[in-house]
Amino acid sequence: MTIRSKLLRSWLPLAALALAATGCRRDAAENHHSLGFEDFRPIYNRYIAGWIADQSKATETEIATTEAKLAAAADDQKEQLQVHLDSLLKDREKWRFRADLGDYLKISGPSEIPADLEWQDGMDQPEIGDPAAKKGGVFRRYIPTFPPTIRPFGENSNNSFRGDLYDYIELPLVNLHPETMEMIPGLAKEWALSKDGRTTYFRIDPEARYSDGEPVRARDFLVGTYLRVSDNIVNPYSKQYYRENIAQLATYDDLTLSVSLPEANLFAPFIAGAALPSPPHFYEEYGPDYSERFQWRFPPTTGAYEVLPDDIVKGASITQTRVRNWWAKDRKYYRHRFNPDKIVHTVVRDESKAFELFRAGELETFYLTRPDYWYEKSEIEQVYDGYIERVTYYNRYPKLPRGLYLNVSKPLLDDIDVRLGIQYATNWQKVIDVMFRGDFQRLNSFNEGYTLFSDPTIEARPFSIDKAREAFAKAGFVEEGRDGILRRADGTKLSLSLTYPAISLYDRMFAILREEAKKCGFDLRLDGLEVTVAYKKEMQKQHEITFGSWLISPPMPDFHQFMHSTNAYDDKGNVKPQTNNIFVWARPDTDVLCDKVRTGRTVEEVREATQKLQHIIHDECIFVPAWSGDFMRIGSWRWARWPDCENTRFSPPVVYDPHESFVFWIDEEMLADTREAMRTNRKFPESNRIVDEYRLPSPGQTRPDPEPAGEPEAPPAPEPMPEEETGES
Repeated sequence: MTIRSKLLRSWLPLAALALAATGCRRDAAENHHSLGFEDFRPIYNRYIAGWIADQSKATETEIATTEAKLAAAADDQKEQLQVHLDSLLKDREKWRFRADLGDYLKISGPSEIPADLEWQDGMDQPEIGDPAAKKGGVFRRYIPTFPPTIRPFGENSNNSFRGDLYDYIELPLVNLHPETMEMIPGLAKEWALSKDGRTTYFRIDPEARYSDGEPVRARDFLVGTYLRVSDNIVNPYSKQYYRENIAQLATYDDLTLSVSLPEANLFAPFIAGAALPSPPHFYEEYGPDYSERFQWRFPPTTGAYEVLPDDIVKGASITQTRVRNWWAKDRKYYRHRFNPDKIVHTVVRDESKAFELFRAGELETFYLTRPDYWYEKSEIEQVYDGYIERVTYYNRYPKLPRGLYLNVSKPLLDDIDVRLGIQYATNWQKVIDVMFRGDFQRLNSFNEGYTLFSDPTIEARPFSIDKAREAFAKAGFVEEGRDGILRRADGTKLSLSLTYPAISLYDRMFAILREEAKKCGFDLRLDGLEVTVAYKKEMQKQHEITFGSWLISPPMPDFHQFMHSTNAYDDKGNVKPQTNNIFVWARPDTDVLCDKVRTGRTVEEVREATQKLQHIIHDECIFVPAWSGDFMRIGSWRWARWPDCENTRFSPPVVYDPHESFVFWIDEEMLADTREAMRTNRKFPESNRIVDEYRLPSPGQTRPDPEPAGEPEAPPAPEPMPEEETGES
């Protein structure tokens, strides 16, 4: 996190066995590693102090330069310079605050905890899940590829499977309730915000334990930071994130810590509370060989599921086992969740084959996402006979920024008239009508659907041959070649490549866009690559146009990672790889607004900055919105149960995928009954349920909704968490 958002997851007699199972037991004679935290802490504290001093000095120099320019500037230049100066003055205050804090990784005492804090516990929110949920059973899913590692951080850890392993499972200090968006306890039993709104204090639940029975301690959060910023791993994003976005982590006793942000923020306790601990005893062998040594070792977790050594069948499957006597199993907000004993993820590279396994009862659920699955492939006997139940579920998750990202550092795309022409030359409505049978709506803007912050007045530009050619003509493309493609007088052809993950759905989809673009005189060259190859090309900023959809977690949108100049160019002016600013966009006023979104103290302040950024993206034509939907369709065998109670209807609403809330369960009696019914040809009523209790009206909608078909498949999107190498929501 994105911020998210972004942005968000003891049984002593068995402790020795658990430690052995996780690989912590070692031969001291052969191992020369140690955790290294105590040696690292003073070195890193000095490094951060020096970095802050350098930043402060550079800021003072820039303030003096800008003040001189402002004094001599013409009237039409003063407003821009004043905006820049105001930002610098804010930076000066930030550096002074950080310098006054002292050590970055600080070990203090209880006497330094302010006495006037107002502690909260978040226990006034509604339950999550269904009291009727049953523990036990095996829940089977499929994954299209085997992950390159199960490490939680470091090289290749930012893969599409990490959400299932860590992000949806591990408990941070505080969580957001997935319906009300209010804070609820995680590892912290209580929390309190300082008077200046920058520092959040946390009291860890005394019962909090790792899956091997070891208690969670405040120091573990400092260790977690050390592991992610040390030079033992290649993780430039984490280094930048912790250095720039966390001002201090401090411990006061075994169960009390604080996390300070450089500036106050509307959601400061949630941002600070996203911190995760790392078990020091597991990482005693941490060192330069971390990536290899820990490649297939699952660390003790604070969450409900662990991966045991025998649960990994490389290239074939990974199984998650419910932690015996999980410390939070009886806690409010968690007691009706994480119900199956095991969750088996089997690698099935072909989606059609996965659907056949689902039909055969070898998978519990399946996304009936694409219209062909809903309207055709799921019209089968198992559905008619009531063995498989179909659900259309409306959620409240913000719209994914799904569309075409234009790299403005590339020739042609540095011309706004070319970018404007591309907006009109991409016929997304035809894709929606032909590929998705009109079930979706056109996405209108970047970061749409944040009810408190988004601007619903922005509308995506429709396909228009005349307007596309008019814009291209302003860019000098007025001559049409024999192939129908426009050219400039110097022979430059209006041709750009579109990089995307080469899957059959996208191949067909972009073939439509290419043919429609040709009518406008625009050659859209298709550059379909294997998923990981396309992603690497994008991260190296080698693309011209790329297709993507980034998962940004609520409660607020994130623009910094996509639009701030520090994520576009390095100090030498070179395009900066391995960041999410794939627009390669950089402009001073945009930087100021991105910072305001991060540091706004009120809803109004954040809303103003967010809406201005949405308009910049729209007006500068750097993003071509694709499609959106506010629903999913899921098929479930009738023994795979979902909540249907007062607190939760099917799933909490603010989720991208209902599975991530872990409110489902296996009814083993219903499983046996269904198997017997199938054997004896006994049938149940057909079930096609629509869950729309949480549905929000679509702003600006011009036609009634058809019966919706869930969102089509999307390529793996980085889960934006602090430990990621390339994302930060």
